[in-house]
Amino acid sequence: MTIDHQVVSHDEWMKASKALLAKEKEFTKLREEMAQLRRALPWEKVEKEYVFDSTDGKVTLAGLFGDKDQLIVQHFMFGPDWNEGCPSCSYWSDNFNGIDKHLAARDTAFVVISRGPLDKLMAYRKRMGWTFRWVSSLGNDFNFDYRVSFKKGEKERLYNNGTIAPYGEETPGLSAFRRKDGQIFHTYSTYGRGLDLLNGAYHLLDITSMGRHEDPERPMSWVKRHDKY
Repeated sequence: MTIDHQVVSHDEWMKASKALLAKEKEFTKLREEMAQLRRALPWEKVEKEYVFDSTDGKVTLAGLFGDKDQLIVQHFMFGPDWNEGCPSCSYWSDNFNGIDKHLAARDTAFVVISRGPLDKLMAYRKRMGWTFRWVSSLGNDFNFDYRVSFKKGEKERLYNNGTIAPYGEETPGLSAFRRKDGQIFHTYSTYGRGLDLLNGAYHLLDITSMGRHEDPERPMSWVKRHDKY
C-alpha cells in the first residue's frame, strides 16, 4: 500500500508538532479574545411577550429561564408540516444532549425551539433519545423575529444578521438571552458556519489526519440522523 503523506522520524515529528502547537496557542488566545468581544456586545431588550407550547402547558420566554439568569436557545429546523427534524440540526443536537445540567451549574438554562407542533417534536425527541427541553413556537413570531424562519413571499428574506439570503423557510441558529432586574435581553445570536464552533463531533474530526473529508460542493451531504447510519 502506498502512503501518500510525508512520514518522518520521531524527532522530526516532534519539531513539526511543536511548530503547530505554537499556532494552536495563538489561536486559543484569539478565541478567548473573541469570547470577550461577545460578552461585551450591547444588549437589546425583548419587547414582545412570547408564549410557547410545552409539555408543562403554555410557557413564556421568561418561564424558559426557570430560576436561571441566562438562557441559550437552539433554533432547530422543524417546520409545522414536517414529520422529522432537520438531519443537520439533529447532528448538532446530539452534541447538546445532557449538556443542560452542566450549563445549569453556571446559572444558564438550555432549550430547543422549533415551529413544529409539540406532539411531533416530542415524538421525534423520543425517537432520537434526547432529554433536553423542547418547546414549540408555532403560535408566535419568535422564529420570524430572530430570523431563523421566513414566511412565504417575504420580500426581505435575509439570514445570518442580514448578510445572506436564506436557503429555505427554516434555518438553524443559536441565541443567548439574559434576565436582569425583571427584564429580558437578547445578547447574542449565531447562524450558518458560526454554529461549527458548537459541534464537538466536527472538532474531533478536525484533529484526525482525514479531517471531515466532506464533498466541497455539498459539505454536509454525508450527515444523517443518528438512527439512519
